[in-house]
Amino acid sequence: MFSFSKYFPAQSLQEAYDELLKSKKNIILGGTSYLRMENTSYNTAIDLSSLSLDYIKEDGEYIHIGAMTSFREIETNSIILNLFNGILSKSVENIIGVQFRNNVTVGATVFSKYGFSDFIPALLSLDTTVVLFNGGAISLEEYLSTEGKTRDILVEIKIRKAIGKGSFQSIRKSKTDYAITNTAVTNENGNFRIAIGVRPGKAKLAYKAMELLNHSDNITDEVIDRTCCIITEEITFGSNMRGSSEYRAAISKVMTKRAIKEVL
Repeated sequence: MFSFSKYFPAQSLQEAYDELLKSKKNIILGGTSYLRMENTSYNTAIDLSSLSLDYIKEDGEYIHIGAMTSFREIETNSIILNLFNGILSKSVENIIGVQFRNNVTVGATVFSKYGFSDFIPALLSLDTTVVLFNGGAISLEEYLSTEGKTRDILVEIKIRKAIGKGSFQSIRKSKTDYAITNTAVTNENGNFRIAIGVRPGKAKLAYKAMELLNHSDNITDEVIDRTCCIITEEITFGSNMRGSSEYRAAISKVMTKRAIKEVL
């Protein structure tokens, strides 16, 4: 269980950011679901609950999701359910249980770049931007590629609105366990995006595989099989207690093939 010496209920983002920078041992609180699994002591725990960051809304170009929005809201919100066959909703619907999903927040998950995340690969398969208080807007892919912890506050994520199909696939030892690996595929008017997660590292886009699909006039079973083989060549898989690198690579090919067929 994590602990802290001081609780700071921020009344503005500027106030929260100023407090964060006072010490490397200060931390922004999300839902704290994963923090509770740590055995770490912090100086100040900064609470954003009063800043109205729990929202899902849309404008002409983007869908905006506030940092304090829960996974349960992602699972059930009508705007999200209508986006690419509800790919984001499907990515979170099997995460432990409803009580847990009511607590986990979008901001904490994305900001922490969790390698075990189901939600992040689904976001990566869409045109997603991360909005930081000090750092401004940055693509999710670029944000994931940065190393180390960012001394900033994630305010929201925004997803470019588009019409297309999406498929999220994952495999786990039991329904409520963490995924062994996962795959998210979207198709927007013949433009495919393929994201592979739980490698077990951070999610990545499979660019060479995407290029083959996006430049194929006729997507046959042979093209799909070649695409899946390319994925295991360009994406690095590792081993941990949940699965070996060889198993992850093999099952990723199967899940990607299934996902591609779902979005044709």
